[in-house]
Amino acid sequence: MPSASRATTPVAMDLEMIEGRYAELGDQTVGFETYKQDLDAAPYFRGLAGDVCPCEHHGYVTAGQITFRWSDHEETYVEGDSYVAPPGHTPVFTAGSSVVEFSRTAELGPVMEVVGRNVAEILGVSS
Repeated sequence: MPSASRATTPVAMDLEMIEGRYAELGDQTVGFETYKQDLDAAPYFRGLAGDVCPCEHHGYVTAGQITFRWSDHEETYVEGDSYVAPPGHTPVFTAGSSVVEFSRTAELGPVMEVVGRNVAEILGVSS
């Protein structure tokens, strides 16, 4: 049975605002993300349908706080909370937050391509 941990999963994204480690486990991708500064991620979803994330995520907040925004409401989770974030959201993270999050690999891949292009454009770096 496949497994992954924060300690053994290589860093895939190391930017001024996030460190991300990702591993595929069957048809799911687990992400270990740590946020180094406050981040409203909405600009990074520009170009996706409705400029929002089309994936469902199942996660656990290991430190700090994450807020998911939808067009009609928002939900905030803090350290120790588990969550399910349905499609149609944009996330907001506080500095020092970290999450472990599971997403369907087939859905997440195209989203990460768009996010990567937006990161490169906004920050002037390669993702």
